Parts: sequence; structure tokens; C-alpha cells
Amino acid sequence: MSKKSKGNVSNSFPGDDLISWYHKNGRDLPWRETSDPYHIWVSEIMLQQTRVDTVIPYYHRFISAFPTIKDLAEADRQSVLKLWEGLGYYSRARNLQDAARLVMNDFSGVIPDTYDEIKQLKGVGPYTAAAILSIAFNKPYAVVDGNVIRVMARYYGINDDIRSTRTKNDIQHLSDEAIDPAQPADFNQAVMELGATVCTPHQPDCAACPISGRCVAFSTVKTDSIPYKSPAKKVPHHQIGVGIIINDKNEVLIALRREDAMLGGLWEFPGGKKKESEKIEETVYRELAEELGVEVQVLNKFMEVKHAYSHFKITMHAYFCLINSGVPSPNDSQELAWVSVAGLEEYPFPKANKLLIEKIIQNGLPELS
Repeated sequence: MSKKSKGNVSNSFPGDDLISWYHKNGRDLPWRETSDPYHIWVSEIMLQQTRVDTVIPYYHRFISAFPTIKDLAEADRQSVLKLWEGLGYYSRARNLQDAARLVMNDFSGVIPDTYDEIKQLKGVGPYTAAAILSIAFNKPYAVVDGNVIRVMARYYGINDDIRSTRTKNDIQHLSDEAIDPAQPADFNQAVMELGATVCTPHQPDCAACPISGRCVAFSTVKTDSIPYKSPAKKVPHHQIGVGIIINDKNEVLIALRREDAMLGGLWEFPGGKKKESEKIEETVYRELAEELGVEVQVLNKFMEVKHAYSHFKITMHAYFCLINSGVPSPNDSQELAWVSVAGLEEYPFPKANKLLIEKIIQNGLPELS
């Protein structure tokens, strides 16, 4: 614990009280109704940076489509990404399938139950490893996510910046000491449940908290200021120009993003980032020439979409286009496809493109003279 922290680390954590509360008050969630390590693993990957109520329908559909790790390992990549469509952070889906294939090839289809081995799986970091090992295999590894950080910071009165690696390490150490080795699965889920439902970021329900009696933040009336999180860096905002290219068969051209790129394995309407000196129509013209090797006629503006990613925001300006010369080639993508409007729904797209597609399906393509 850093010198400036005023946390009361001698205040032992009442794990038994919290577990008893969890047994009575824990939410009924589908991944809590199974002991299958694969199903628990899928849920933990989906829950990374995603709300529980968002995950539940995706979890049901995914497990229904790929009930075993063998099913996932053998599945077509596009079908996996299509089921993930709208959930975001698509590298999670790619990594999950790559890891499933590794388990089938290197571990005879059995998910490893040791920390060093499970960390070999793509997309499995310290948090996910601890979650799977504790919940699926009942091993005493403490999980530390945003909910746990908040509960521990308030309980121990930790004033340090929770963006700091040092603070996160301090809380990991406290959690490692607090975890009940006889009930690690229940302990971890109890702390996370408390943070998600009672010890919330704003206006925590301290009256309903089973451990508020020894909570430093509660007793010192500091639940509004603990935990402390320094301001986030300003997020850049990019203007993106994309072309919805139409051919004489009333099909549109889509491009498959490379596997190693952001949103890899998803399809999109080709385009890219606006340069400072450009008009957005000029961006569309230039980007399509660079990405596809064609000269286009940029027609009317179709739609504008705003979307936020984890580290930046975009405004996407979509224009209908016609090819004046050249044959499209995938200079900057993995593959190209001409697709009917109805056929667009068969492909996995990022959310911003999906909004364009919904509008195209609703309004249809413009008539070309």
C-alpha cells in the first residue's frame, strides 16, 4: 500500500458474511447454473467490459450454436463472428475460437485447470484465468475486476487512484489474502455481485450491504469519493468517409477486414479516415481508389453515424457511389464481395456499418439512371 493511502489494511475482510449474503441474494444467471468449464469460460470472455443484461441473450445463442468446445473449434469463423455481432470487442470471439482449437489440439479437448496452462490460451489474462479456475474448478485464485476494486477500495478506505497499476496490485494482494480457500468460487462471485448490485459506483445501497459495519468508506462517509479515479485522457474523434458502391445488378460492394486488423474478420463498406485538408466527399473518392483500385463517382450522402470505440470516437459519413473505371481488388482487405441488400444480413458487420445496413434495408437503394 502506498504511503499516501489511508486504507485500514488491518481490517480483516468478512468473507463468511458476504458469502452468506450471496447465497440468499445472488442473481439467477445462466452461467451460474452450470459446472461446465467451457460454458463458464465463454461467459467470462463475454462479460469482459460488457454488462450482464447485454451478455445473457448472446450467451444463450452462442451456447446453443456451439454447445461444446469441439463445436466451437470446428466452426466456421464467419458463423462465430455473426453470433458475436453487436457484442463488440470482436478480438474476444477470434481469440476464444483460437483458444478452443488449441485446447482440442494440445490438451485433448480438456480445458486445463492450472494457472500456467490456462494462461497459454489466447484471450485469457490474469483476471479471466482466476475467474475460470475459481468458478469452474474451485481453486483459490482471487479475481479483481472493476466491481471488486470498488468494493475493496471502499471497505479498506483506499484513497489511491484506481487507474494506477500499483493500486490495482495492492487490491489484488488484499483479495488474495481475503479469499476463502474452501469456497473460492462463491467468494469471488459474492464480491463481484456486491459490487454489481449494492456497492455501485453512484449512490451505493449501504443499508443493504452485509459488510458495511466495518467498511471504512461507509463509516467515514466517503463512498462518494472512494474509489478515486483520475480523469480519463481525451478521446480522439475521427471523421470517416465510406462508399456504398452499387452495381447494375443492384448489389453493393463489401470488404472483409484482415484478421490481424481491428474488427478483423468482419465485413464493412470500404472507406477510411478523412485528412485534415479534405472535404469528406474527397475522402471517399481517395479511399476507394487506394483500397480498391477504382475511380468512383460519389453520389448523394446517404447517412451519418456516430459511434464510440474504447479509445476513440467516429462520425461515419456514408455516400452512394458508382464505379467509373477499374475493377475492384482487395488492396487493403482480405476479400471483396458483391451482395444483394437482402444478403447483407448473412454477413457479420461492426455496429456502425450495421446501422447503415438497417437503413438500406428499410429504404432500399436509390434508382440509378
